[in-house]
Amino acid sequence: MASVLLTGHGGPEKLEYRTDVPVPQPQADEVLIQVEAAGVNNTDINTRLGWYSKAVTTDTETASTNGGQDTAGEDASWSGIPLTFPRIQGGDVYGRIVAVGEGVSAQRINDQVIVRNLMRHYVNYRPYECWTYGSECDGGFAQFAVAPSNESYSVHSPLSAPELGAISIAYSTAEGMLYRAGVGAERVVITGASGGVGLAAVQLAKLRGAHVTAICSQEKADPVIKAGADRVIDRRADLSAELDTKSIDVAVDVVGGGGVNKLLAALRRGGRYAIAGAIAGPIAEIDLRTVYLNDLSLFGCTFQEDEVFENVIRYVNNGEVKPLVSKTYPLSDIRTAQQDFISKKYPGKLVLIPPTLGSDA
Repeated sequence: MASVLLTGHGGPEKLEYRTDVPVPQPQADEVLIQVEAAGVNNTDINTRLGWYSKAVTTDTETASTNGGQDTAGEDASWSGIPLTFPRIQGGDVYGRIVAVGEGVSAQRINDQVIVRNLMRHYVNYRPYECWTYGSECDGGFAQFAVAPSNESYSVHSPLSAPELGAISIAYSTAEGMLYRAGVGAERVVITGASGGVGLAAVQLAKLRGAHVTAICSQEKADPVIKAGADRVIDRRADLSAELDTKSIDVAVDVVGGGGVNKLLAALRRGGRYAIAGAIAGPIAEIDLRTVYLNDLSLFGCTFQEDEVFENVIRYVNNGEVKPLVSKTYPLSDIRTAQQDFISKKYPGKLVLIPPTLGSDA
């Protein structure tokens, strides 16, 4: 089959497009999925770069420019276990089940499915443990992928294949943050709002009845407003001037970096701050007095309760969400797609399309 092999930590040269990779076989409790679309995400790029290593202190774009960490150690993965290479990445997968392993009903064949990207099957559903699809096991940057049957969720939606291939990571990350912070009909500020996770967070916060202030570049404000944002602040603006002190109930942050302290200052007493990314850099200086004197709650959001992904699939099947896919690329153009993603050239999601059967393209 055609697939992209990650051969080590480092720059885009570590991504090798091949057409002679064996098709994986589903083991007990697994299914074989013919991949129709696979989204591009920070997770895959950061893993390739070795960005999760504590040795890295820069933002993703700078780390990419520097060529990544070709000597990254065991802390360069989500789990703390060193990656084994070659690895097929790809945490966003939409496709059709074409074969099943032992213990899985043959009635699942032809099911259209989205795979949960933070998988709990392989860790026996222990709290705060998961395998990241495309990191601890092979993922969806290929014509075929295997996944646990119980983490391959049936979808019945008029959304296109690229749109469905843009759901898993962005919407589960956003839903996980809102779920963990208990967001309701209140005042919410969302950073990185023009990206895949940010746009998903805007849509999902509005489903909860929230008043949403979105932070993004002014050039990308239109899709953020269309997603439901009540107000847009240019990301280059001074947040201290734009957000009154103690005016926000919840901050939903995927940017991190130098803006964290100002977000915390904007939270009301008893406010909540949820973070699930740090594209502007993993190191932030905060005033701890702001945190404890105002009884703030800070939530680091990676692990997701089962209800989170179940909610996402329900939103999809009920027609309540619609991702913005700005561009699709053939799987063979993964290097270009990832570079476009890193440069933030487009709002929303970028999606890879594997070749159809019988094609090497």
